[in-house]
Amino acid sequence: MKFAGLLCVTIVLLASCQRAQRSPRAVAPSRGSLYELRIGKQVYQTYCVGCHGDAGQGDGFNSFSLDPHPRDLGDPAFQKSKSSADLADVIRRGGAGVGLSSLMPPWGHTLDARHVDAVVLYVRSLKRNQ
Repeated sequence: MKFAGLLCVTIVLLASCQRAQRSPRAVAPSRGSLYELRIGKQVYQTYCVGCHGDAGQGDGFNSFSLDPHPRDLGDPAFQKSKSSADLADVIRRGGAGVGLSSLMPPWGHTLDARHVDAVVLYVRSLKRNQ
């Protein structure tokens, strides 16, 4: 009898100790790790800096011979207007693949999904304050 009472109390306590469910709004958006950001920067410096420049301002070494000039990736209005999926899509498919300039090459056969996501994370870090 004593064991049955102890068992009932234990069950009641365990049932009342459920974890509180977090609402979707309470979860902070993932910002990626520092490691992923470093990978994104390395990939960006390998494939993107020649046109988009070190700070993503569209002033890379090759940019002055391109028409149209590469986009300023740090522009707050541009950053706000594009989702991360949009950025990943243009990296994978290139400019022509998404209806933009054919001068932006597609990197989808060169970069795997992890590296594309890392570049998107790095591009997001280039956003300038307004």
